[in-house]
Amino acid sequence: MDSFSDFIVIFASGLRLSVPLILACLAGLWSERSGVVDIGLEGKILTGAFGAAAVAFATGSAWIGLAGGVGASILVSYVHGYASISQRANQIVSGTAINMVCDGLTALIGNAIWGQGGRTPQLPDSALFHDIELPFADAVAGVPILGPIYARLISGHDVVTYFAFLAVPVTYWTLYKTRFGLRLRAVGENPAAVDTAGISVAALRYAAVTICGVLVGLSGVYLSIAQAAYFQPHMSAGKGFIALAALVFAKWRPWPALATCILFGFLDAAAIRMQSAVLPIVGKVPVQAIQALPYVLTVILLAGFIGKAIPPKASGIPYVKER
Repeated sequence: MDSFSDFIVIFASGLRLSVPLILACLAGLWSERSGVVDIGLEGKILTGAFGAAAVAFATGSAWIGLAGGVGASILVSYVHGYASISQRANQIVSGTAINMVCDGLTALIGNAIWGQGGRTPQLPDSALFHDIELPFADAVAGVPILGPIYARLISGHDVVTYFAFLAVPVTYWTLYKTRFGLRLRAVGENPAAVDTAGISVAALRYAAVTICGVLVGLSGVYLSIAQAAYFQPHMSAGKGFIALAALVFAKWRPWPALATCILFGFLDAAAIRMQSAVLPIVGKVPVQAIQALPYVLTVILLAGFIGKAIPPKASGIPYVKER
């Protein structure tokens, strides 16, 4: 049972670490399914995290902080949408610029306001999302196998975590079972056919960009006012890029995206657990090598196990209406 308890601890930690990846990956899925490539997820996560922490610190409310973080991320998404959709700019260049600007601007503004090197002050409890204990979690905790799974894996997470896992079936149902989802996927495959049917390509892509902004903003919100209690520069630590890798690995599908993000979260949790490990031949493993393990495994998985990943046909291609 000790090994099972250790597995529960590591897997629960992996679930928490996978939440920002799931939200960012779904955000990229919505955007790229509509034909708008978004490599600016990293910058949007930082913007959402900074906006959430700053507003939550100023108001003392986690929910107002959530609104601030999501609102800031949506604004940045609209900048990318305006450049990519309205001005038909290169989407890779636009996303790269967003990453660079947001990375520097959040640190600059934070340092100008609080003078702590870009870091916000520690947030009060009222400005944080706390874990929610589901009904009967304590009562069933002692039941073998099922008790710890319910009490420590399913129960005991914050509201953003539950929303992230709920967003996966909602995304699947919306994209594959509704008229809006069918049209949005069609825009990513053949925008000319959608335009011929009298449906606005730009409106659908802006709708996808908006949903992307909400989801990736929540990823940042989770980092600053759920997982931590502050914002600090570069706290996203490459999660936007890992989410993009997970999206490609999942071949732009919601359920495989969830599984891939949980896998990456589990690898990250296992790496943290191994930081004090001592191998028989190597001896004590350097901390830097353990910290790099999830990223190395990400490259290995993408290089060796993904197979052929085919993005939406109109992905990254600005649509020009034929006259």
